[in-house]
Amino acid sequence: MKNPKYRVAATAAVMLAVAAIFCWYYYTHDPLAGGAPRCIIRLITGHECPGCGSQRAFHSLLHGDIAAAWHYNPFVFFAVPAAMFYIIVENGREIWPRLHARAVHPIILTAILLAIMAWWIFR
Repeated sequence: MKNPKYRVAATAAVMLAVAAIFCWYYYTHDPLAGGAPRCIIRLITGHECPGCGSQRAFHSLLHGDIAAAWHYNPFVFFAVPAAMFYIIVENGREIWPRLHARAVHPIILTAILLAIMAWWIFR
């Protein structure tokens, strides 16, 4: 796509479609009932990764149980919006060059990595 505005719009449309499928799946399938993907890190090491509990958190969120979602994995409340932000900013780097430059500044990316590592360690 030559026009960056169309790329951002296409990215947003794909994100909405994926989010709709994701929401449908986790609304209709309870991860506690089985059949959901298992965490490889937890299977190998026995320790929870930063994403462990995310499936149960999404299922609880989609059923309106915010407290249970927070209990399963509070990091979801921060990681999902951040991931969506970075996908949009990366695809719109030609439209918003200053925002992109600030979002991918090494200090910001290092802070995000340290937050993920801290969550993993202190969990």
